[in-house]
Amino acid sequence: MDGLKSVTRRRFLTWTGVTAAGALAVGATQVNWSDLLAAAQHDPLPPGAGVLVVVTLYGGNDGLNTVVPAADRAYQDARPDLAYKPEEVLDLGEGLGLNPGLKGMRKLWDTKNLAIVRGVGYPQPDHSHFRSMAIWQTASPQSPGRTGWLGRWLDVTGDDPLRALSVEPVLPPLLAGERAAGACLPPSGLQIPKGALGQSFLALGKPQAGEGTDYARAAKSITDLSEAAKTFGDAHAKQQKGASALGTQLDLVAGLIETGVPTRAYSVSLGGFDTHADERGTQQRLLSSLDSALTAFVERMGKSDRGKDVVVLVYSEFGRRVQANASDGTDHGTAGPAFVLGPRVNGGFHGQQPSLTDLDKGDLKETTDFRDIYATLIDRVLGTDPGPILGDHPGRLDALLP
Repeated sequence: MDGLKSVTRRRFLTWTGVTAAGALAVGATQVNWSDLLAAAQHDPLPPGAGVLVVVTLYGGNDGLNTVVPAADRAYQDARPDLAYKPEEVLDLGEGLGLNPGLKGMRKLWDTKNLAIVRGVGYPQPDHSHFRSMAIWQTASPQSPGRTGWLGRWLDVTGDDPLRALSVEPVLPPLLAGERAAGACLPPSGLQIPKGALGQSFLALGKPQAGEGTDYARAAKSITDLSEAAKTFGDAHAKQQKGASALGTQLDLVAGLIETGVPTRAYSVSLGGFDTHADERGTQQRLLSSLDSALTAFVERMGKSDRGKDVVVLVYSEFGRRVQANASDGTDHGTAGPAFVLGPRVNGGFHGQQPSLTDLDKGDLKETTDFRDIYATLIDRVLGTDPGPILGDHPGRLDALLP
């Protein structure tokens, strides 16, 4: 089985088969703060426009220890040392509970801001990290795809790279289209110089009587930059203090949304989920980091007018096998849960829970095609016909979003 420890993001991009120049050229589509601030001023995000935030969990997250069927005897028998007891999980009903590291998401469940889509996968699953991730990011299970599903959305709806943004150094395949590609912004924050230099810079933004239009516009730009630094500088400070990488990325996304940047789709990620050994502690730590980042983001978005139209999708390239291995871990599997979060979401369970006894060569059987989720998000959040993007895939999850 292929591991992820020695794999660079560049190699992953190459192996996926996505060949759009924007995905492979590091920095080719990078934007800077002035681009984003200018866009927020001259072409702001329209009121009521849906925004999609895609969170990729690299490594194949163990879905059975995330949304835990703790009351199922087959689960306990298959994982004698790895299974959680019913009293250890955060009860959701229907014999399922969240991993104890997901306490914040349990609160979102209670307020109906968390939807759990069960048994998500695709036909004829592949156990390779790279092939499976390529399938998820291109939405092309049958044949290798050359473009990402949100890249094709860009192709269909326009070529402005600011409409899709990755808060990472390199553009992921899902944002690469045939004619258009998204942009990327490394999560380094925005800082105004300190001390006398910083004070002198800020003084340039003060309006002066009798100045011409061009000078007034330049002064306003400096003031806008200063205000943006107050928003985005917090993310940089948290990064310096060792906050989670995902938390830093989502802080930046939140600031961009609040500022009015016209981006409609964002990509962020968290890695480390390839848990072949000593899984329980490692995964719970990662899920706790995911939990704190996501809940803070959703709560923050719920307090702003633009944020109320934000929907978050959380997925991983595959789940893990039902049976634990000899190293207190799990090996590459197939179907797993996906999370959809936000004020607009119809919270609760969606899709059928896979059987732990009716297996396909030891793997869970997929009960929900991931393209059903994509189609719903493209339609209900991005306001676009998913047909040309997903090859006329017919499935939908109509109950997921209004």
